[in-house]
Amino acid sequence: MSTVTSALSLTAEQQQELTSERKALRRAATASFLGNFVEWFDYAAYGYLATVIALTFFPQTDAATGLLATFAVFALSFIVRPVGGLIWGHFGDKYGRRSALAWSILIMTVSTFCIGLLPGYQQIGLWAPALLLVIRLVQGFSASGEYAGASAFLAEYAPQGKRGFYTSIVPASTAAGLLFGAVFVAGLHALLSVENLHEWGWRLPFLLAAPFGLVGRYIRMSLQDSPKFLEMEKRLEAKECATHAPIRELLTVHRRAVVIGIGVTCLNAVAFYLLLSYMPTYLSTEMGMSESDSFIASTVSLATYIGLIFLMGKLSDRWGRKTMLVAASVLFLVLTFPLFGMLGNTSLVVILLIQIAFGAILAMNDGTLPCFLAEIFPTRVRFSGFAFSFNMANAVFGGTAPFIATWLIQLTGNKMAPAWYLLAAAAVALMAMLASRETAYKALQD
Repeated sequence: MSTVTSALSLTAEQQQELTSERKALRRAATASFLGNFVEWFDYAAYGYLATVIALTFFPQTDAATGLLATFAVFALSFIVRPVGGLIWGHFGDKYGRRSALAWSILIMTVSTFCIGLLPGYQQIGLWAPALLLVIRLVQGFSASGEYAGASAFLAEYAPQGKRGFYTSIVPASTAAGLLFGAVFVAGLHALLSVENLHEWGWRLPFLLAAPFGLVGRYIRMSLQDSPKFLEMEKRLEAKECATHAPIRELLTVHRRAVVIGIGVTCLNAVAFYLLLSYMPTYLSTEMGMSESDSFIASTVSLATYIGLIFLMGKLSDRWGRKTMLVAASVLFLVLTFPLFGMLGNTSLVVILLIQIAFGAILAMNDGTLPCFLAEIFPTRVRFSGFAFSFNMANAVFGGTAPFIATWLIQLTGNKMAPAWYLLAAAAVALMAMLASRETAYKALQD
């Protein structure tokens, strides 16, 4: 009788523990989603309102130069990302993922809110673009810990065999931020007059960062750190290891993984910013499409992309990270030039189908990449390795993508110039993945 009671008691305890783990995983997923959502809602608003922001902060230049200057500020904010990635990664690997993510979302929320309060060129002259650049640099620094930290956090929380699915929440949240930004900006264009949009309407999406960000911080502060990090801390305490220098270990022991991480992220960086952030501007300024039609096309492709992200994450658990990432690189190499060539002189329906096709290939890369980057580094340097490789690639190739695309078109007079840039990134990513090993079917490195 006592044996049966004991077995029932043990089963109840196990059930309670399982329920607790599921709740913790859901809260970790929600917290990770919100932080990246706020970040990319801001980037969407900045990208989709680029022409308005150019007139607000660079009114003394012609339209093309003002747009180029606006994208230059966008690109310069990425300069601090590799440094920020090392700092946030070091902090997260040494003191905990939760603390790093709580501070990064707070700094990002405050800086984004400040853009909504910033006076324009007509009020304070050259101080306006200067302050815009400073705030964007602060945003770049804070954002450098978001994507990597959230991905590492979820990878360490997720059960074996489902890491790809759970980490795909992070790129899905970035796309959701972009989608909400696109819908919000489209609503501003539809509901406000041109004068009101230029005077105060463009500020609204930046002011919305405050409530979203504060909710995300509250959820993060209520979480425990990831199980993997807590296990690592116990092992270090048992061995009485007083020193743990993630940056030094990363740049000496794990250099090969860093190089592979940067190489494969090149495609993610260029494709993401060209296809999901720059494309509405490209369609309206280079292809002559109306702003409303370009927003509709981007919105539909983003919605499709979000759904496919989760599917690709799940498929990467079954077929492997390397298989998915190599396939994405090959598809970009084969289809980029034909799809870009079809964007001119065609109907809205065809452009929608083209963007959905691009979104599907990008989802194959994006839905797999965060889990791959989390798996190629051990727990001691997972945050640092992910953050540095991801942010280095985004600083050099991602944040500069709208600027380089605009500059290449002006330099060559060829509207297909962005396609060549995307092809180059796909080639680099393919070489990096061919030099890598499959990571999907093993436990996370300790």
